[in-house]
Amino acid sequence: MVKVYSKPNCMQCNFTKKFLTEHHIDFEVSDVTTSDEALEEVKAMGFQALPVVVADGEEPFYGFRPDLLQKLA
Repeated sequence: MVKVYSKPNCMQCNFTKKFLTEHHIDFEVSDVTTSDEALEEVKAMGFQALPVVVADGEEPFYGFRPDLLQKLA
């Protein structure tokens, strides 16, 4: 399972979600602006920038990283 922590009007978040959709990778989105729990999860992982991508068996990362997203395909 892939989880994307994002926020509205975030260009890198949109690129990340578009990449996952185009590569038929199932994912769920957690909006840190509407969920305090999601925001706390991002902070607990030590990230201060979005998007944060968490995938089973992979190291969490932030930003639009096609090289790392490709590994999930």
